[in-house]
Amino acid sequence: MSVVVFYEKPGCVTNARQRALLERHGCRVKVRNLLTEPWTGVRLYEFLRGLPVADWFNPAAPAVRCGRIDPRVQDRRSAMTLLRADPLLIRRPLLDTRYGKSAGFEDMELLFRLGIPRAASATGFRDCARPAADDGCPPPG
Repeated sequence: MSVVVFYEKPGCVTNARQRALLERHGCRVKVRNLLTEPWTGVRLYEFLRGLPVADWFNPAAPAVRCGRIDPRVQDRRSAMTLLRADPLLIRRPLLDTRYGKSAGFEDMELLFRLGIPRAASATGFRDCARPAADDGCPPPG
């Protein structure tokens, strides 16, 4: 059984679906609150390493959706400052496994190693379940 530390935004419908998929495929999921975790730049970067800086951001975050923050113009330092100041901006979930760490539900190789069939992880588990919501997701808790 693979153990996955799963950093999520409480109340996120998409994160709940992702957790359920992991559990259905035999993973033991340890849920953590992404928003209250005491992130350091070094620790957060462990999950983001290898991604383009723009992909560090949650495209469904209200500040990104409304255009207040443009991930495409951020360098690593400014992006990390923004993410640590407002964890809603962090692409989620963050996954910490014995096979590695990742941001988002997009590392197909990591998911496959956790026992998730490639077809299951690619269909409907990555995108926000509420993409058209004008006010973003409900507040956590």
